[in-house]
Amino acid sequence: MNLNTIHSVYFIGIGGIGMSAIARYFLANKKQVAGYDRTQTDLTDALVDLGIEIHFEDNVERINKIFLNPENTLVVYTPAVPKDHAELNFFKEKGFHVMKRSQILGLITEHTFCLAVAGTHGKTTTTSILGHLLNTCEVPLTAFLGGISENYNSNLILNGTEVSVVEADEFDRSFLTLSPDFACITSMDADHLDIYGDAAELKKSFVAFSERLKPNGKLFIKNGLPLDGITYGIEDDSDYAVQNIRIQNGAYIFDIKTPKDTIKNLEFNLPGRHNLSNALIALAMAVEYGCSYQQLAKGLATYKGVKRRFSYQIKTENFVFIDDYAHHPQEISAVHQAVREMYPDKKVLAVFQPHLFSRTRDFIDDFAESLSKFDELLLLDIYPARELPIEGVNSNWLLGKINNDNKQLVTKAQLLNAIHESDAQVVLTIGAGDIGAEVKRIKKEFSLEN
Repeated sequence: MNLNTIHSVYFIGIGGIGMSAIARYFLANKKQVAGYDRTQTDLTDALVDLGIEIHFEDNVERINKIFLNPENTLVVYTPAVPKDHAELNFFKEKGFHVMKRSQILGLITEHTFCLAVAGTHGKTTTTSILGHLLNTCEVPLTAFLGGISENYNSNLILNGTEVSVVEADEFDRSFLTLSPDFACITSMDADHLDIYGDAAELKKSFVAFSERLKPNGKLFIKNGLPLDGITYGIEDDSDYAVQNIRIQNGAYIFDIKTPKDTIKNLEFNLPGRHNLSNALIALAMAVEYGCSYQQLAKGLATYKGVKRRFSYQIKTENFVFIDDYAHHPQEISAVHQAVREMYPDKKVLAVFQPHLFSRTRDFIDDFAESLSKFDELLLLDIYPARELPIEGVNSNWLLGKINNDNKQLVTKAQLLNAIHESDAQVVLTIGAGDIGAEVKRIKKEFSLEN
């Protein structure tokens, strides 16, 4: 398919973080853009502010006539859209070009120098660091991010079309539509078992992704993963390794050993060893691309992070409020490590909203273990997302498995009072559901007091 022949692009599920980045891309490339989403959010509001027409009712009659020509209209949809969706079925029956978001990313990036970031954890942060590093090095790139970059207040970095930076999403095997020049794999922990069935099938998909590299492409892997490639790790014998780690004024100062030499006294301002690992692989890919050490050092030092990834909402001497997207046991443990490293002497309260019934069921004991590490825990009901309830799988079941005397199940209505009743100096909100909407309420409530 030739995207140059497309005049109009219609998105079904335009408010998704990945979908909205592509919508921004097509709008910047002078296409007519519109779409549907189930819910009005900050993301959809931002798109409307750009001039994109969006409606929130699954109704073919609401579609602007501009988008009803099958010859020059592309329809992009997210896998989260149900099969009985009226608009999606209308476009399919009328013979429109109808494609998944992942397929479109494959088309956009296939004639660029593509750097793809894969892994069950760390994709969004790594992709945004890599995009920022390359942009600092004045590389003509387009970066599609799975979160809102604090540096650019957007999920799209658009500074040229020769190079592309993308998240390679394993959900629904989406990353198998890409053909990258450089690819990294940050982790291969079991996840999305509702799609894959078991961990072995998930690992097979990562192997298949590694085989999608273009000829003479480079694969970067976290040390210890069962693949061959350029390795990276923290304080080990990897090809690229972080060494001599110090903390000064809340920032990491460290050296990086490369296959040729050592880059000394780099600064990085995101807490947590997991984020240090994300910074390392982004820098390794940028080094192999050809960026100078001086520009990379500047890029690392000026990187501000991604919204909802260890995002400080309140930061005073007496009270700290941090919001994070963590929704897998390994991610929760990484957040715990980061907060303990930054605030070793403070009491920590975690507010967690589980995401998906199937994920809660599949990793119930791992969730219990990771959540037991906090001083106090407030647990919300499971956010269902695309799923129907599973009998016996609920937050009360998870609560019973958590080894913590200071734990309770709360509703959203009870949340503010429950936080007030705690004497914790650090509060974390964690989860990938709609807990993000509670962040504004918590921030408003406690900003007045701190």
